[in-house]
Amino acid sequence: MRSSQELCLVVCLAVSTQAAGKYPFTVALDAQATAPTTTIVSRVTVRVNRLMDEGDRGRATDALKRGGYRSFLDALRALPSIGSIEVAARGVDIRYAYEHEQDGGGRRLILVADRPSFFLAGFPSRRREGYELTVVELQFDEQGGAAGTMAGAARVKTTADGTVALDDYAEAPVLLRGQGEPQR
Repeated sequence: MRSSQELCLVVCLAVSTQAAGKYPFTVALDAQATAPTTTIVSRVTVRVNRLMDEGDRGRATDALKRGGYRSFLDALRALPSIGSIEVAARGVDIRYAYEHEQDGGGRRLILVADRPSFFLAGFPSRRREGYELTVVELQFDEQGGAAGTMAGAARVKTTADGTVALDDYAEAPVLLRGQGEPQR
C-alpha cells in the first residue's frame, strides 16, 4: 500500500512540474528605463536552466522570514546557480526561480540574482548600500508574450503566500517586453 502511495506522490509531482513552463529556456527582452532627463533602451537576456528545488526555496524563504534580508542573502548565495540575467556585457547568476500559474491563464516567473546587475547613471541618487540583488518578474501570457519589470539593484521581502517579492530598489524598475515563446 505504501509503495502505491509513494508512486502516486511521484506521479502527482511530475504532473505539476510539467504543467509549468519548460526548462531550460532563454528569452531576449526589450528593456526601457526612464529617468527625469533621459530614456535608456537596452536588451536583457534571461537564461533559466531550471526552477529551484523546493528544499532550496524553503530554506531561502525561511531565512528571509526568520532572519530578514541579510539572512536571505547568505542563504541565497549558498545556493547553486540555475541561470543568468545579462545586460550588455554584464551577467549575474540566478539563484532563486519560482513560477506559478496566473488566474485567467498565463504564468508568472520570479527570478532573483545574487548580485546587483547595474546602477544607472542619471537617476536620482539613492543609497546603493543594501541593494544587493537583481529581481526580475515576468508574466507570460497564453499567446507567448512576456512583460515584466527588472530592478537592477534591489531588496526583497516575503508575501502572504510565502513567495519572495520586490521590496525596494535603488533606482526605478526597468520595463521588460518580449514576444514569442522562450527559446529552448
